[in-house]
Amino acid sequence: MDNKKLTIVTGHYGAGKTNFSVNLALDIAARGEKCTVIDLDIVNPYFRTADFTGMFTEKGISLYAPVYANSNLDIPSLNIPLESILADGGYVVIDVGGDDEGAKALGRFAPVITAFGDSQMLYVINRYRYLTKEAADAVQVMREIEYSCGLAHTGIINNSSLGAETTEETVRSSLPFAGEVSRLSGLPICATCAAEGAMPEEAPEKYPIKRYVRNLWEK
Repeated sequence: MDNKKLTIVTGHYGAGKTNFSVNLALDIAARGEKCTVIDLDIVNPYFRTADFTGMFTEKGISLYAPVYANSNLDIPSLNIPLESILADGGYVVIDVGGDDEGAKALGRFAPVITAFGDSQMLYVINRYRYLTKEAADAVQVMREIEYSCGLAHTGIINNSSLGAETTEETVRSSLPFAGEVSRLSGLPICATCAAEGAMPEEAPEKYPIKRYVRNLWEK
C-alpha cells in the first residue's frame, strides 16, 4: 500500500473494512506515527471502529465518530473537523459505511479530501460475501460508492475470509476473484489480508492482519 497521509476505506457490508481499518491504524501507531481514525460507518451498528475506543486510547490513536455512535438513533451528527485534523499532521484513516448509502456521509467531505491531495481510497472485497461473490458485482458496488461520494478509488484490498474458519486455501481460492476485480476496475491489488498461518505464498502484496472484529455470536 502507498504510504499516504489519508487512507479512506470502503467496502460492501461484511467485507471486513472495519477490521482492516483497525489493523492499519494500529500498524501506523506501532511505527511511532501520529494516527487519527474517523468512523463514518453510520450504516452498520454492529461493526464499528468506535467499538475500539479503549484500545485506540491505549495506543495513542485519536478517534472521531458521529455524536450518536453506539446508540440506536437513526440520524447521527457528522460534526467532524476533517480539514483541521488533516492540517494537524500525522496519518488519518477513515472507515466508511457500507455501500453507496454509507458513502453519502463521505461525500460531505469530498471537497476537503480533493484539496488535500495526499490520499488513497481503498475498496475492500470479500469473495465470500453473498452479494459480491462475482467480480462484476463487486465492481458494480464499488462504482455505486464512487457515484455517491464523488471520489474515485485507487486500489483494491483482498480481504476474502470466512471468519474463524478461514484457512490458507480459503484465501488462495480468492486470488483469481481478486485478480478479476482488479482487471475489471483497472485498479491494482494493494493488499491481500490474512491472519498468521492463512497467507498463501503466492498471494500478491501480503498484509498480515489480526482479527479484532468478531461476529455477534462470537462476542
